[in-house]
Amino acid sequence: MYRIAFTPEAIGDLDELRPYDARKVIAEIEMQLVRDPAIPTRNRKRLRPNQLAEWELRIGDFRVFYDIVENDLVVRIVAVGNKLGNQLFVHGERYDL
Repeated sequence: MYRIAFTPEAIGDLDELRPYDARKVIAEIEMQLVRDPAIPTRNRKRLRPNQLAEWELRIGDFRVFYDIVENDLVVRIVAVGNKLGNQLFVHGERYDL
């Protein structure tokens, strides 16, 4: 089993969500990423190389960006974003998709 670790930025992203949404995202992270986080699924995919993270987990309109530290069996959550239409909001910034 993998341990989940949140960066300070990811905690800040969660704090920006409504409490209900934050609980939903955390519950899904704990369900989806503690076992085999590196196996692509319908809601989980490896991203093209970028500065944010290597992996993305889709939870409805929310996106969780994470890296895997295999040596320590840690999933490091680096950001939580909200997708609205063709825009993604991460760390308070808007990205057009």
